[in-house]
Amino acid sequence: MADMNAQTKPQFPDEQSADGAFVRQGDAFGKWVRAGDSPEFPAVAGRYHLYVSLACPWAHRTIITRRLKKLEDAIGMTVVDPVRDEKGWAFRPVPGASNDPVNGFEYLSQAYAATDPSYRGRVTVPVLWDKATKQIVSNSDDDIMRMFETEFEAIGDSSLDLYPREHRQEIDALNEWIYETLNNGVYKAGFATSQRVYEAAAEAVFKTLDQLEERLANRRYLVADRPVETDWRTFVTLVRFDAVYAGHFKCNLRRIVDYPNLWGYLRDLYQYDGVAGTVNMDHIKRHYYYTHDDINPTRIVPIGPAIDFTTPHGRERLQ
Repeated sequence: MADMNAQTKPQFPDEQSADGAFVRQGDAFGKWVRAGDSPEFPAVAGRYHLYVSLACPWAHRTIITRRLKKLEDAIGMTVVDPVRDEKGWAFRPVPGASNDPVNGFEYLSQAYAATDPSYRGRVTVPVLWDKATKQIVSNSDDDIMRMFETEFEAIGDSSLDLYPREHRQEIDALNEWIYETLNNGVYKAGFATSQRVYEAAAEAVFKTLDQLEERLANRRYLVADRPVETDWRTFVTLVRFDAVYAGHFKCNLRRIVDYPNLWGYLRDLYQYDGVAGTVNMDHIKRHYYYTHDDINPTRIVPIGPAIDFTTPHGRERLQ
């Protein structure tokens, strides 16, 4: 009989606890771009560049915010190869990605080394790069989202408020809960190296999905009468769920298509103006199934599932 308490090799050894739990490393760079007369990093057009992966949900949040706030002309963006090798995220001219036009970096690790030569942690996306001082401003998706939402009002679309003052307390509380149990919860399940830890994480994922399903029964969005930051933080996990997290990360108790309200909500957000173009399912699947060879040793990328996010969602009635 198999030992249900046995542990396997972790995907990221430096981020694994003794009991087999995945403990995500903290963000390394946390400076801020600010609006105003004399900040260290002023909010001006053309100064900053965003390095992202279309596969990564954390980076995807910033891509969506940049697009919705109409900052694409003000803040450049370069996409890395979805296949991360032993040297990390790479700039390659593959479909949907490219070389680095700003610094000529071959690997994102070079941006980290240029900012802090002593850095030894895992290199992650997104990265907000300052072209003027040639350093990373931030590698925190939370902070980059907030900067795009609140500090570039004079440059982007000031009519779109993704962090409205009257809802900030509720947004912050929901963000924390959804991050711990769902956004990062699928990773805690997928990267667990013991049965007990995996089951606890996976059960928390589905408890959260069940609660979100109930919350969305009589309201179109999670907080307000329009999508706010929390909705987009949730969206990036939901859009990857059935294609990756259900199978690859073993979060297979139910699929999103099995939840009537969540499935409609996901399609509603996907069909929001400009958002569909930020979703690259080829990058998503190739990254997870090919890169995580400790979980998927064959590196075979599945051909499915066939998911149509463009069908009518019917959630207009909840406005």
